[in-house]
Amino acid sequence: VAQLRQRFFNSISPGGLAGDRRGVVPASGFSFSAQQIWRVIKENKDLDLPAHKVMVATVRCEEIANEKFRRLSSDEDWLALEEAVQSGSVSGFGRRLSSILETYFSEYDSEATYFDEDVRNAKRKHLESKALDLVHPAYLNLLGHLRFKALENFKSRLEQMLKEAEGFAASARACTESCMREFDQGCADAAIKQANWDASKVREKLRRDIDAHKLSVRDAKLSELVARYEEKLRQLLCEPVESLFDAAGRDTWASIRKLLRRETETAVLEFSTAISSFELDQPTIESLLQGLRDYARNLVVKKAREEAGKVLILMKDRFSTVFSHDNELMPRVWTGKEDIKTITKDARAASLRLLAVMAAIRLDEKPDKIENILLSSLMEGTMTSPDPLASSTWEEVPPENTLITPVQCKSLWRQFKSETEYTVTQAISAQEAYKRSNNWLPPPWAIVAMVVLGFNEFMLLLRNPLYLMFLFVAFLLSKAMWVQMDVPGQFQHGTLAGLISISSRFLPTVMNLLKRLAEEAQGHRTPESPTQQQSSVAFQSFRNQSQLNPPSSIAESSVSSNVSVSDSSVEYSSPNLMQRRSTKVQEAELSQ
Repeated sequence: VAQLRQRFFNSISPGGLAGDRRGVVPASGFSFSAQQIWRVIKENKDLDLPAHKVMVATVRCEEIANEKFRRLSSDEDWLALEEAVQSGSVSGFGRRLSSILETYFSEYDSEATYFDEDVRNAKRKHLESKALDLVHPAYLNLLGHLRFKALENFKSRLEQMLKEAEGFAASARACTESCMREFDQGCADAAIKQANWDASKVREKLRRDIDAHKLSVRDAKLSELVARYEEKLRQLLCEPVESLFDAAGRDTWASIRKLLRRETETAVLEFSTAISSFELDQPTIESLLQGLRDYARNLVVKKAREEAGKVLILMKDRFSTVFSHDNELMPRVWTGKEDIKTITKDARAASLRLLAVMAAIRLDEKPDKIENILLSSLMEGTMTSPDPLASSTWEEVPPENTLITPVQCKSLWRQFKSETEYTVTQAISAQEAYKRSNNWLPPPWAIVAMVVLGFNEFMLLLRNPLYLMFLFVAFLLSKAMWVQMDVPGQFQHGTLAGLISISSRFLPTVMNLLKRLAEEAQGHRTPESPTQQQSSVAFQSFRNQSQLNPPSSIAESSVSSNVSVSDSSVEYSSPNLMQRRSTKVQEAELSQ
């Protein structure tokens, strides 16, 4: 209004309502000017100029609309609301923004109410469009905050429900419904009545984000379950399978198959129950279960390959166990009665069977001829053409199931025999040494020579019984000294060491025996050392023997009797009598 007033007051100034006086036409040129005006009018006779009120309404309504928009842009309430939205979600956003917009739209309506209706409405729509364009970014920002808040709530609630051991699918479904409901409520609160803004795109993005997080959590939980059951299978299979391979026999692979089947089916059943809460589709469930079965099988295959890599050590251990122990697993003592050749053959056969067990993977229960081929080619020495071991594959065994090729078996057998030959040699040497240490009789030809050459001396003994009695007493003394000095035990350490030990103990032993005889004759005893006690026990035992056996049975008794003395006891044995008494009991008898 002020601008129009100024233009009216200065109507003859440049730009005034009455025109610029500097552009006036003189009277002499009026005719020509009128002709020019008429010519312009005829040229523009079809020009549809708006009515005067329309032009006034257009200018005025536009000015009013621009003024209201400027005031809206600088409104303190709007600026505060916009700033609050930038930092987070705002409760009552739609209501507050609608109130601000309605205030300025109402002012426009009140000021433009007397102008042309069409122009007024058009300019109002233009004002609404500009105002909504101004506030729409804040609305979108608010929706972003609502989406982020809903997603975070979904994550925290899902995690909490899973910690409470609730089913994954049910928990995810409940969390999704509650979070989407909260988002919809937030969108309704953010809506303004001046516009019908669509929040479906933001809602769909929130749904996609929730589904993506739900899928990632599901995959993580499934991975944890799979890892847990794989670790359980590893603990249940590795050590038992390794133990079965260490004690490999004919039924090793049957036991492994049974173990694998039992533990796998148990784990699959438990795993299937555990993943039922995820509500997976059937193909996914089958894929997971098959993956667990494949893992268990691969675990056994891996362990079999590891054990096959140290098969030579296992073969030598098996050979040592069979060769050095009897059927009751007691350590074998080489006394000369054992058939080392047969024992060696049995031990090698056991090692070869172990090699046959480790040569291939037999999880499919398919028969093969590996053991027969190895036994016939390596143990029995059967030569066939072509050589069954001159190959890199086994008959009826797939290459992927081959652990040790025939060529490798042949090489391993040669190395095994060379490394165990020393053990056999040591056993033969020990057997021969034992025979030498226990063979006290002279050769048969020497016995015959003594009988022939000593016939006269034998007749002399028969004619003079005193000689026989003297020899008997000498025999008793010699045997007592034999037992006291433990002559066989001394010679077990070598001939030279035995002679030195006997020579050093001979004189003390004789003195102890004589002292014991003197004490027995006098009828009293002196305190004894442990060595003297052993001597007295041995002497008393032979004294009792001489009283029990008549002279005619002395020779037989001397051959069939065996007396051994240790640090704590004395043992006496004969074909008809076995006695074992402690040293203290023997001393008590002697004191009586």
